[in-house]
Amino acid sequence: MYLNKVMIFGNLTRDPEARALPSGGQVCSFGLATNRVYKKQDGTKQEEVEFHNVVTFGKLADLCAQYLKKGSSAYVEGRLKTRTWEGEKGKQYKTEIIAEVVQFGPRAAGQGAAPRGAEAAPVAAASKDEAIDYPAEDINPDDIPF
Repeated sequence: MYLNKVMIFGNLTRDPEARALPSGGQVCSFGLATNRVYKKQDGTKQEEVEFHNVVTFGKLADLCAQYLKKGSSAYVEGRLKTRTWEGEKGKQYKTEIIAEVVQFGPRAAGQGAAPRGAEAAPVAAASKDEAIDYPAEDINPDDIPF
């Protein structure tokens, strides 16, 4: 039995780059950084960062190009694929994650759900005068029907 499965959660290191394939399909690539924090033997805290190249195809590529941007978080499931080509420096390799599932992470406050390139609607903040007036009595657990 063989298994080639990757699951990572991290932050985008650059804006997604969308391109069209000669066949007419879409491809989108972006970088994702994951970090690990651990304690060394002497008790000092150490942090290391790994950088991953992610590639998506088809409708998923359209969605990633539209909604992701540098700094946003994402969960990616996919498989590893290493490309090989002859370059100026001889034979070159690049290992990428071919994403099959991408879940967009939480958005920062005030970002809204507008896609990249579209203007987000302004977020209205409630003033002190519009605060919710909660009743003063406590809830009796016996009044709850379940």
